[in-house]
Amino acid sequence: MKNLLADLQIAPSGGFTGFGKLGLQGSLASNADITFTNFLSSTIGVLTIIAIIWFVFIFITGAISYMSAGGDKAAIESSGKKILSGIIGLVMVIVAIFVVKLIGYLIGIPDILNFTFLFGNVAGLVK
Repeated sequence: MKNLLADLQIAPSGGFTGFGKLGLQGSLASNADITFTNFLSSTIGVLTIIAIIWFVFIFITGAISYMSAGGDKAAIESSGKKILSGIIGLVMVIVAIFVVKLIGYLIGIPDILNFTFLFGNVAGLVK
């Protein structure tokens, strides 16, 4: 009995490749660390921008609800908590960056957020 399932070609003939700059088409495999560090840096940057936009959104909605409370103590307290939670969230994002830098300094990697240098150093490419 012939196994037809084994004859199916699921993957493309050249194998799976990434798309865009992450696919590394036309570039050397030795540039993979640079591509990955650019991706990682971009991701951290985008998440930081999202956190800032979220803070502005929370702050504005809290301010609007504070202005429209009309003397209602519960609404004023609720909007105050919303504004405070937005400020605390933004401070946490900023503190997280400093904590990561401090941890890097304490363990002997002073430039821990420079991923190109970090991965190059780990791979032995940086002298």
